[in-house]
Formats: sequence, structure tokens, C-alpha cells
Amino acid sequence: MNTKSTLFCAIFFLMITFGFAQKKEESQSIISGKVNISKYHSRDDLKKMKKGDLLVLYIERIEVIVNILPNIAFATKPGVTMETLGIPDTKDNKRALEENIEASTSYFDSTMEFQKKILPYSDTKDLIAAILFYESTLKALHTYDDFKKD
Repeated sequence: MNTKSTLFCAIFFLMITFGFAQKKEESQSIISGKVNISKYHSRDDLKKMKKGDLLVLYIERIEVIVNILPNIAFATKPGVTMETLGIPDTKDNKRALEENIEASTSYFDSTMEFQKKILPYSDTKDLIAAILFYESTLKALHTYDDFKKD
């Protein structure tokens, strides 16, 4: 009886091990990072804000745009993977996606470093115009699918 229970336990643990070993690594999302903003503003709203608050809004919008626009031909929202698009899940394709994400992150980090040093010298009216432009670009993403019609 003891041999049967030992054999059963060994087979059970062996099956569990194989079950976990067969699990596939989850596909990485093509769009990662911050992909939305909490609020759109009017010119009057922005005119009432301090320059420091405008700088924060400007940087937030750049982050969203850097994460979405380069990949717009694939997706406009997070969660889309190469697998969901039917792109072969090969080693080369995975590496290309990882390199793209690393390059995007590096670009964003260096851009933010520059922006944080230089942007405070910008004119408030130009900051407001840029924020409004970025927000209108982000709003246009909601209509992106309309352009895909034949």
C-alpha cells in the first residue's frame, strides 16, 4: 500500500512539472507604458494654470504620444501582441520588438532629461499651444479606425 501511494505521488508531481514546463511565455504587448491622459483641457483652463503645472501636462502628453504613435499601424491600445496580429512568434521578431521597446524607452528618457532642463524657459503661450495640439492629436486616435475603411 505504501508503494502505491509513493508511486501515485511521484506520478502526480511529474505531471504537475510537465504541466508547468509546457506553459508558454506570455507575448509582450506592442504598446507599453503610459497610453492615456486623465483629462483634456480648454485654452481657458490652461491659462489659469501655473507654468509648473503646464510643464507636467506637456511631459505627460509627450509620454503618451511616444508610446502610441510609432506603433499606430499595429495598435492604438495596449494589450495587442504580435500573436494577436498574426505575426509569427519567432526569436527574431521577439528580439525586434524588445529592441523597439528599449529604443523607445531610451528616446523618451533622453527627451525628458532635455525637456526638464530646457522647457522651463519656454513661453507660456507656446506651452499652452503645444498641450492643446498634443491633446487634439490624442483625441484623433479615437477616430483612427475611421481611416481604415476601404
